[in-house]
Amino acid sequence: MVVPYKVRAAVPTAFAALLFFMSGIPSGATPDVLDVGRFSAAVPQGELPEGWKPLTFPKIAWHTSYGLVKDGEDVVVRAESRAASSGLIRELSIDPKEYPVVQWRWKVMTAIEKSHVTSKQGDDYPARLYVTFAYDSSKVGILDKAKYELARLAYGQYPPWGAVNYIWGNKEPIGMMAPNPYTDRTRMIVVETGTDRLDRWITEERNVYDDYHKAFGEEPPMISGVAIMTDTDNTKEYALAYYGDVFFKRNSGGKTAVHQSSH
Repeated sequence: MVVPYKVRAAVPTAFAALLFFMSGIPSGATPDVLDVGRFSAAVPQGELPEGWKPLTFPKIAWHTSYGLVKDGEDVVVRAESRAASSGLIRELSIDPKEYPVVQWRWKVMTAIEKSHVTSKQGDDYPARLYVTFAYDSSKVGILDKAKYELARLAYGQYPPWGAVNYIWGNKEPIGMMAPNPYTDRTRMIVVETGTDRLDRWITEERNVYDDYHKAFGEEPPMISGVAIMTDTDNTKEYALAYYGDVFFKRNSGGKTAVHQSSH
């Protein structure tokens, strides 16, 4: 059992899951879209939408600065990192077979020159979106079960079983998938790269169910969380990015992962 390096706090709780399903979803309803991060409905310089909270790491002293700002007609999250690392996370519980598609918007202003998907020293990205998956005892052996139990006793919750991490890379080709250099239970997927599309809003859409199956060769457990993060603690560089709304949706048809963009 390996706890993803930068998602140690991204673990589910029954209470958080209950709040998620009680807020905004009528009893018995099965909506086509689950609104998990409607930043556009927030107030500039105000509080984050319900359920979102900081994601920080014990050994990293400097944190990325996040805040709600107005960009054109929309309210979005502004993220600025100066040799820092932290994120924003929402714990939840979603069945990836029922809602396999995640959609989000982001705008990256600066690339990270030393960013590199396969290097610990380069494990920094101007923008990334995590989707974490809940621990499932049926998927692990006796030794790993014991390790997860120890982690639960230490942190009060089970660590995630795995994660898919959608990133803005540097020179890597779009579509590249690789294990995180710190843990093979996190897969990095390059959805944007380089500097050609900086300073413009891009809408991304991915089939998380298909991506997880391709990454780990198994059926995914329940989705346990979603997080956004801009980090430069390894490269000591500067990054500025903006994040828009995040949704999970029913599959509209095909099984392959989708990559879309809009300006």
